[in-house]
Amino acid sequence: MRQKMPEQNPKERIKNFREVPLGYTKEQAITEANRCLQCKTPPCVKGCPVEVDIPLFIKYIAQEEFSKAIETLKIKNSLPAVTGRVCPYEIQCEGLCTIKKIGEPVAIGRLERFVADLEEENELKIPKKSKPNNKKIAVVGSGPAGLTCASDLARMGYDVTLYEALSDTGGVLRYGIPEFRLPKNILSEEIDYITKLGVKIRVDTIIGKTITLNELECEYDAIFIGTGAGLPMWMNIPGENLNGVYSANEFLTRVNLMKAYKFPEYATPVKIGKKVATIGAGNVAMDCARTALRLGAKESYIIYRRSEEEAPARKEELEHAKDEGIVFKFLTLPTRYIEDEDGCIKQIECIKMKLGEPDASGRRRPERIQNSEFTLDIDTVLVAIGQRPNPLLPKTDKRIETTDYGTIKTDPDGTTSIPGVFAGGDIATGAATVILAMGSGKKAAKAIDEYLK
Repeated sequence: MRQKMPEQNPKERIKNFREVPLGYTKEQAITEANRCLQCKTPPCVKGCPVEVDIPLFIKYIAQEEFSKAIETLKIKNSLPAVTGRVCPYEIQCEGLCTIKKIGEPVAIGRLERFVADLEEENELKIPKKSKPNNKKIAVVGSGPAGLTCASDLARMGYDVTLYEALSDTGGVLRYGIPEFRLPKNILSEEIDYITKLGVKIRVDTIIGKTITLNELECEYDAIFIGTGAGLPMWMNIPGENLNGVYSANEFLTRVNLMKAYKFPEYATPVKIGKKVATIGAGNVAMDCARTALRLGAKESYIIYRRSEEEAPARKEELEHAKDEGIVFKFLTLPTRYIEDEDGCIKQIECIKMKLGEPDASGRRRPERIQNSEFTLDIDTVLVAIGQRPNPLLPKTDKRIETTDYGTIKTDPDGTTSIPGVFAGGDIATGAATVILAMGSGKKAAKAIDEYLK
């Protein structure tokens, strides 16, 4: 039987920002690891974007050789404590687990988290690196793609400098994911490991403004762009400019940047109303709705135009939100925001929906039900319907070819229209998962190595 992860009680955790899952004990991890069949041709590895040798690291856990387990993980994954928390393993490695044919799959993500946390409780071990090759690489953006590309290149012997526009590293990992899902100290320890590989970091530096791409090309032998998807998408409905309507990106960045998760230790200007509605049903939407509760909202809603079955959020995140009392309004579409006398939002007007035929994504298309309009009393709206790539760098250098969606055009290995300049992560693919961004950073590191050789 799959080992159940201990968790904070829902009634208690909505009052704090501490991590919700508490992690496996050593006994639980060993028991879970012994469920692995050690398949000769493991399907789970095919589902891992960074190609971790999953059966081997699990085998070491079962044998209580934990240092070998983490060494195996870090050959391919420099951020195992991060991916063990936020990776959608249920549709990737665990989704292909052989045991899933007869029962619950091996808890690969939880085992990854276990050994990563165990190592960070002790001294970090820095792996052997190739001899320095006197080649310099610039990595632009310190999100999951940039961190992965930088760490892989550093291990190959390259002199790597990582540039970050904000005052601290991590990108979406630090500013876009709440503390209760990914604690900041865990992320900082993972990044500390990468700096010990030799990666140099320059924060408060906006490539395209502080330094141009041309200037980087003069100093470095190759460049990787991993600036992410930080441009919010809007519904373009009446009232969207009212006070109290935020993009998910702005809201979560404010909470993380201003350390609202440390309240009341830190006074913070992040204001939340008593009745909060989050538009959308992805992981970011769950993060917004659950964060609103922790900041004092009395009612927190998820409004989504499709049914629960079509919701893109991870099942675990949906269940956590339900346990915490989030109210779900499925098959519901906001049509306008209604203001009070002070220019603030006071209500959302919505219309009920039904599902029609599947669209291009394979999900059933939502259709309006005529004469089904209704209103909800709401004083804060968080719009979490997706994000577009950050347009700054492509706009400041016309040599960078982009798609109609604003992403940088790349070959599968990350090669761009400029020789020696590579790109990966959300800036190349559009908004996706952390682990997919890491996978593209890893591919680009290999391509850069081949290019320079």
